[in-house]
Parts: sequence; structure tokens; C-alpha cells
Amino acid sequence: MSASSTARRIAATAVTVGAVISTVALPAAAAADHGHHRQPQVAISAVQADSPGRDDNSNRSRNAEWVKITNTTRHSVNLKGWTLRNRDGQTYRFRNVWLAGRSSVKVHTGVGNDTRADLFQDRRHYVWDNHADKAVLRNDHNRTVDAKSWGRGGHHHNHH
Repeated sequence: MSASSTARRIAATAVTVGAVISTVALPAAAAADHGHHRQPQVAISAVQADSPGRDDNSNRSRNAEWVKITNTTRHSVNLKGWTLRNRDGQTYRFRNVWLAGRSSVKVHTGVGNDTRADLFQDRRHYVWDNHADKAVLRNDHNRTVDAKSWGRGGHHHNHH
């Protein structure tokens, strides 16, 4: 065997070994990448769909109707572009709101001035059905992050 053919065989073997190593490394890299893109742990932690007292459609009564969103991680999450919607499709879109780690914010139905602890949908009518509804929280990629239903499975019951 000549020196040049031995060198070619060694080079070919090295290329083959390199291909096997890169194939084995791919799934590990893909798994690590998948973990990196996990959704932040932000959830609907409580819902008060039925305002205490009489439903008189006053701003005070509408603001006693709320959905509480909690960030269970240690890191702040920007909710800009996230949405909160009811079963009928009425949607609240979060503005540039940073939810600090291990903190919560209540999204009230009525009119008010947003703070770190309270956001307001500025609606003139109730959003959440007292008896059966569903709150859906979606991120800025329109992926459902969390949902909470109450009542009879959150389905419409038409009484015609």
C-alpha cells in the first residue's frame, strides 16, 4: 500500500467517524434547544366571575369581576401582545406590562388606572358569565398558556 492511499483511507475513516459523532450529537442539541423554548410559567391562578353584591353594571361592580394572572418563575415576563379572552371571544390584549417573578396581577373588567397589581379592561359591560364561562390566556405567539373553565363545562345553554 502506498503512503498516499493510506493517507486517503485515514482521511475517509476520519470523515466517517465525524459523521457518526455529529449524528449522535444532533438529538442532544435538539433536546437542549427544546428546553430553551419552554413557555414561561405564567398561569390563571384565580377567577372572580361573579362580582359580590348585586350585578348593577356599575364600574365598581365590573371591577369586582377579575382574573388573576400569576408568574411562578423567578424571572420577569413581558405580557405585551398576550391576550385574555372569554368563551364568546371578547378579548383583552395586554400592553407593555412586565409581570415580576413570583408576582400576580388582577385583570379587572371595568375602567381604571393600570398599576403593577391591577390592570383594567376599561369595559362598560361584564365580560365573565357568573354561571359558566372559560378564561383563556394566550402568549404573544397566540399559543394557549393556560385556561380555566367554570360552571357546566363552559358550554352555552340556549333557552329558546
